[in-house]
Order: sequence, then structure tokens, then C-alpha cells
Amino acid sequence: MKAAQFSGEQNLLHLKTVLKNSLPLIGILLGFILMSVATGQFSNYDSQVEYSAALGVTEYKMPYFNSDLDFSLPFGVIEHKLPYDNYTLINQPPLGFYTGALFLRAFGSSYAVAVAAPTLFGAGCIILLYQLGKVLYDRRTGLFAAAVFASTPWHIVLSRSFLIDAECLFFSLLYLLVGIYATKRNSSKLTLLSGVFFGVAFLTKAFAVFMLVPLALYYLFAGPKNLKRILMGAIYFVPALIFTYVWYELITNRGFYAAFTHDDFNFHIPDAAPSPFFLLYYLLGTVGVFFLAAGAVSLLVSFVRRKSLGKVFGSDLLCLTAVATVLGVNIYLVLGRNLICPYNNPIKYDYQFLPLFCLLAASLLNKLYSFDLPKLGGKRGKLVFLVTLVGLVLIVASMVQNVLVLNGYATQTGVLFSVEKGMGYSFEHIALNGGASIAWALQWLGFAAVAFSLVWANRDKLKTLAATLQQL
Repeated sequence: MKAAQFSGEQNLLHLKTVLKNSLPLIGILLGFILMSVATGQFSNYDSQVEYSAALGVTEYKMPYFNSDLDFSLPFGVIEHKLPYDNYTLINQPPLGFYTGALFLRAFGSSYAVAVAAPTLFGAGCIILLYQLGKVLYDRRTGLFAAAVFASTPWHIVLSRSFLIDAECLFFSLLYLLVGIYATKRNSSKLTLLSGVFFGVAFLTKAFAVFMLVPLALYYLFAGPKNLKRILMGAIYFVPALIFTYVWYELITNRGFYAAFTHDDFNFHIPDAAPSPFFLLYYLLGTVGVFFLAAGAVSLLVSFVRRKSLGKVFGSDLLCLTAVATVLGVNIYLVLGRNLICPYNNPIKYDYQFLPLFCLLAASLLNKLYSFDLPKLGGKRGKLVFLVTLVGLVLIVASMVQNVLVLNGYATQTGVLFSVEKGMGYSFEHIALNGGASIAWALQWLGFAAVAFSLVWANRDKLKTLAATLQQL
């Protein structure tokens, strides 16, 4: 009896410890939910078609969308009446529509219910990014990256629209995280599980392939090199091949290679060639100059201190390679192939860039704490320390700027993620939540929850930092 009582007390103590350590992350998630809900719901042509396909699953067990949708109406009042008179199988991987259909079955068939699914997946992405940060850097870096990501309008808008991108990112981050765990532990079971999650992510959207870049690099350089790992690397893709074959060959009869084609590759830019800086214009308008500058500072500090940073420098190179791959593919499709969809839609094509760049920028926190503060040395050491600190200030400034952007969204009837010359990807704001003052208050309250969570998690380090700054 005493042994059982002791075991129960130990479990209770462990639970309290877990909850205490999780409080900052819970605060960030709460902040994300407040900012997201206060900002409202968004829709456009793509989201209405995908919503229609999810409704089609509830009626036909297949992602058929209504071919007769009247897009002359505002997106907020388009009617989706089942059964459809005419319907077409959507040319997208199917999993996101079946997930959406589960929500519609369980909670009702309104668009507001459907949007709850990507919102929850968006919150899940924050949790997974935190875990990735813990594995690649440390707990505080993961928390900082999650906080930056949670406050980004890019992520919030995609999480408040019925689009399958947030779900794809969730499963992509999941297979990357499990794959890194598998490499660290040299586990065949975890490697296969990561392969299953990759198959699920790929069956949600083909953009899932981008996370293979950091996973492959980590697998090649971080783990032991033996025949078993080579075989497991080959077996890794078997689940994805099976899932793809079953859906495209056996269920839909579209042919296996239909998984590797898309309508986006059929439409070219009709007018003058786009600027070679189109993607820079998009990023400056979407994530802002402060955030991009912070990432550049992080890279600069990483290369200057590469000998002393060790694992952190390797993780930065991992994120940098993945970020460059995502952006490079988009640039190639636009400037090399002259395709209009990648040109108009960096919000989708480059979405997997965002969490990795958040990690890269947030690693400034790890670099700051890695200084031996009492022994900064000469002018060079102090200069690098101050540059690192400036980079962190830039990230905080970008987070404040994000909330100001969200304040603007709360009162706008439409939002355009612009590329250049009025081109870009637009949303209609279909659910303004209450008055502007209430929305603003909730958004700032959400940001306060995120900020307080970060300060609380770093309170001990901040005291030491403040004392050091007084001595400089």
C-alpha cells in the first residue's frame, strides 16, 4: 500500500513538473488562439472549392466539389447545397478533405466549423516547431521560434482559412521531428514511423517534400553510417509510395504519376516577365524587414562564431539549406518556367520556409546565452555580443509589427499578400469578430500572453543579461 502511495505521489510530482515546464508553451498557444480568433475568418476561390470538396466527402465519400459554384457572389454568402447537381473530383491529394469532413460531420457543416480544422493544425504546428527547436538547439530557442511563428500574420491567415496548407505543414513538421528522433536513437521503428508520416503529409499536399531536405541532411551527417541505415533510408519512402498508389491507381484510376502533376504547371505568366526580386518584395511585405534582418544577423553571428557554436552552427546550416531550397524552387518555377501560380502564390509555395526561418532567427537567443558574459574579451567579442543583441531586438520589433498588421486585418474587408504591381494572393474577410476595438484588445491580449510566456521562461537569464549590460 505504501509502495502504491509512493508511486502515486511520484506520478503526481512528475505531472506537476511537466505542467510547470509546459506553461510557457501553453501561454503561447493561448496567445495564438486569441490573435487568430480576433482576426476573423478568411476565404477565397481556393478555400471555397476545398470546402466544397470536404462537403463532398460527407455526401459521396469522395472529395467532389460543386462544379456550379457561383463565384459572382461574395465568398461569405456562397451556398453549398448537397447533393450537388454537377460535381468534379478535386485535383489535389485527398487527406485534407477527409480531415475537414470529420469536423463537418462532428460539429456541423458551416464554413466556420470547417475553419476550426486548419486553426487546430496551425496550433499543432506551433507545438511541433517548439519540439524541433528543442532537438536542434535548446528549449528556449524552440520556445522563441514558436512564439515568433505564432504571431506571424502569414501563419494566422492560413490557419483561419479552409485551406489544406496548415495541415500539410503540420504533418511535414511531424515527420521531420520523428525522423530526427529516429536518427539520434538509430531506431528503425521510428524511421519507419517518420516514413508513414511523410506519406500522410504527401497525401495532404505535395509541398511536404520540402522537409525532406533538412531530414536528409540530418540523416546523412548526424547518425552512424552503416548498411542498416542505408536500407532504412530506402524503405523510408515505401509507405508514401503505397499510399499514393492506392489513391491514384486503385481508387481514382487517375494513374500513379498523376500524384506528381498539378494544374498550377499549366498556366504561364501572360504579360511582361516578373522582376527577379519578386520574392524579396513578397517577403518584405509579408514578414517584414525586421524579421528578415534578424535572420541575416543570425547567420552573420553564426559564421563569425562557427568554431565556438558547434551544434548550433550545424543546425543553422540545416535550416539555411532548407530555406534556400524552398525559395529556390519558387524562383525557378517563376523565372525559369514562367509559371503564374508560383508567382502569385508564394504564401503557399513558400509556407514551409516560415518555420525554418523562425528557427534560424530564434537561434540568436541561444547564441546570446552561449557568450561567457563575465569574459567577453576585447572589442571584437563585445561587438559580436551587441550585434547578437540587436538581432534579438529586431525579432521583438517584428513581433510587434505583426500585431499591428493583424490590427489592420481586423478592420479590412480583404487582404492581399502582394508580390509586385498589384499581383498576389488575396482573401476576403468573411467574419469580422465584433467591433474593431474588441478585436484589437484581444489581439494585444494574445500578444501579451506570448510575450509574458517568453519573459517567464527566460527570467533567470534576463537577470544575468541585465547585470552584464550595465558593465559594458
